[in-house]
Amino acid sequence: MKYILWVLLLLFSVSCKEKKYSNNSENQPILPSEVLPNKIETVELEVYDFNRFKKYLNRTDDTVYVINFWATWCAPCVKELPFFEKVHTEYADKNVKVLLVSLDFPHLYDSKLKPFIIKNNIKSKVVALDDVDMNAWIPQISKDWSGSIPATLIYKNDNSKFFEQSFNYKALEHEIIKFLK
Repeated sequence: MKYILWVLLLLFSVSCKEKKYSNNSENQPILPSEVLPNKIETVELEVYDFNRFKKYLNRTDDTVYVINFWATWCAPCVKELPFFEKVHTEYADKNVKVLLVSLDFPHLYDSKLKPFIIKNNIKSKVVALDDVDMNAWIPQISKDWSGSIPATLIYKNDNSKFFEQSFNYKALEHEIIKFLK
């Protein structure tokens, strides 16, 4: 069991290549000093273990739920976040809700995750999933999920589709539209 946990942890950490930063200030890493501490305190971050998080996976209220699993250390995850934000804005009146599920390490919530949310003006709901028993909860999201991120679950009522991939806006919108028909 411990061996499987270590393998999954390794998969999480190597599934995203480390981002190389250019001289462009938009691509620079976030330093804690760049975000005022009082702003960090205003970010309300709900932290769940998987049992408490499951409530987000089984809603049957005719809403399309777009649940993206990501982390600040995952370059492909960060690259696709603006597309989820655009969906949040453009489809809010069409009964589509975006949930960004951070898999960042708990000790990085204040130093990395919250400053990232502030700096990137994230408006979608962000929650943190803090449950080390990945062997138990990953297959409950999708039996096909290897554990790498980014990963996205889109569902409406009893219809769902899981994606272990990065999205561009056009591809993400295309998948969401299928649920709106």
